[in-house]
Formats: sequence, C-alpha cells, structure tokens
Amino acid sequence: MSRIKAGIIGGAGYTGGEMIRLLLRHPGVEIGFIHSKSNAGKPVYSAHEDLFGETELRFDPEWHSDIDVLFLCVGHGEAKKFMDESATRLDNTRIIDLSQDFRLKVQPWVYGLPELNREAIRQAKKIANPGCFATAIQLGLLPLAKAGLLTEVYTTGITGSTGAGQSLSPTSHFSWRANNIQAYKTLTHQHLSEIGQTLEQLQGTVPAIHFVPWRGDFTRGIFISSQLPCNKPAEEIQHLFDEFYRGHPFTHVSRTPISLKQVVNTNKCLIQLEQTKSQLVIHSALDNLLKGASGQAVQNMNLQFGLEETTGLQLKPIAF
Repeated sequence: MSRIKAGIIGGAGYTGGEMIRLLLRHPGVEIGFIHSKSNAGKPVYSAHEDLFGETELRFDPEWHSDIDVLFLCVGHGEAKKFMDESATRLDNTRIIDLSQDFRLKVQPWVYGLPELNREAIRQAKKIANPGCFATAIQLGLLPLAKAGLLTEVYTTGITGSTGAGQSLSPTSHFSWRANNIQAYKTLTHQHLSEIGQTLEQLQGTVPAIHFVPWRGDFTRGIFISSQLPCNKPAEEIQHLFDEFYRGHPFTHVSRTPISLKQVVNTNKCLIQLEQTKSQLVIHSALDNLLKGASGQAVQNMNLQFGLEETTGLQLKPIAF
C-alpha cells in the first residue's frame, strides 16, 4: 500500500508541532507540505526546537491539493475562512480540522471522537476533531449517557499552559503560571456545547453540565473530576465502563488512582471511578495536545484510511 500523503496548514503552533512530530514517525505517512505564513521558508526546527536533528523540512509559503489528507491546525475562525476560500480545490482530499469551527452539527462534518463515532469516522471525508476539555469530560461520561444515567453533573478540570496556544498572553507567561492556579470561563466554557451535543446523541436528552475550568502551573495535560448522583452499585457502574471501552485501544479504566504523568506524551485517556453512598466521581486524564488534539487527529486519520487505529501512536508516557 502506498503511503498517505499529508499536508498541514498552520504548522508553527503547538498542535502543528505535535502533528509534525507524529507524522514524521508514522510508518504509513509522507508529509507533502507544512504551511505557515509567518515562518515561510524557515526550517521547521526554527519553530519546533525538539525537531532539530529530526528533519530538514521547511515551512512552505503555499499549499497544494496533491495530498490525501489535510490537517487544519489553525485558530478558531480561521478554519472556516480557509474552507470557504479553498473547498473547491479539495474535492478529493480528506480533511481533519482541529479548531472548533465545525464541531456543532455542521454538514457534512463528522465529530471525530472515535469512542463515540468510530464507524462514521471510517466513512467520513471531513472530520471535526473534538476539543481537549471536551474529550476528557466526554470520555468520563459516555458510558453513563448510554445507560441514561445523566441528569446533572458538576465538573472541575485543570489544564496546562499549552492549552492556551503558543501566542503569549498575560496568563501564559511562566512568571504568572508558576506556583499559581486560577479558575476561568466559569460555567461558560466554549466546549460545553459540543459536550451537550454528544451526550444528547447517546442519551436523547441534554444533562445539565456545570463546568469550572482551571489554569494549572504545568505545561501539558488535563485532569477532570466529574461528580453526579448515582444510586447504582459501584460494581455495576464499573462493569458499565469496562464494557463500553472494551475494544477501544486508547481509553482505559483504572482501579487505582490515576495521574497526569501516566498520560502526558501519549494518546491515552485514563478513567478512574470513586463512589461514596449516592455520589459518583469520575476522574479522567489525558494529554491536551495528543488525545486532546493532534494524537486524536492521527487516530481519526488511521480510521479513515483503514489502518490499525494505534499506528504511529504507541508513545511512551512521561512517568518521571
């Protein structure tokens, strides 16, 4: 089988850098171009220093359609603008968008959460890759939604500084982030809409999700704790999760406490359940740049092209 030729739009940011790193090591992919207006002509390692010695590829000032799959690693709003201007040039190209522009029931885009839409992803030409917080929260709730057990959920989650993107802002400087935590977008985070859409797909109704996100003093990873009322026996809930994720290679249900170091630098999501009387807490953890972004996009590409789902994604966690 010939190798998949891939193009990247927006290759200079964090998700673009992770996409390059993954595709360089993917045995079934050849990178056709890496487009960046701001870095055109420069070596890729000028923006992604971890790739020095790994590749001599340079950022391209232009892009072309002689590819099989295109990854849009651009900012929110930019993906829709790009598609409005360029869709006719991409009739024979599969597209995976990492922004939020096409996540909310946009035809003919398929929401790219493999644990929910695996078969639809296999047939899809256009995929809207889920958000990082959305992925972590949804994977903690999908089995309960399928069983119709969600009514009201209280969720807190903490994310690393890379979740804010590569551009500097007052809350992304090291001096601000170090030894610091802050709540932000309390109860109004943009990922709530796609979470509600997904849970409605499984349950038929939209539960109330009360989400408080936090900025953490680390670079990578998301840790979520979701709490809800549940009168089912703990063994029954554990079995529900085990069965739902059986056959999904990147989502694992742990019987022991989970931590960020188990998932950072991997495409895994780990889930742990704790129950006290009538209260259930679901913890979930993942790497926001991999399972929450570029890793999941490669997982979706593998499904689209009939490859083993884990191809190019068997990565070692940063355990110490």
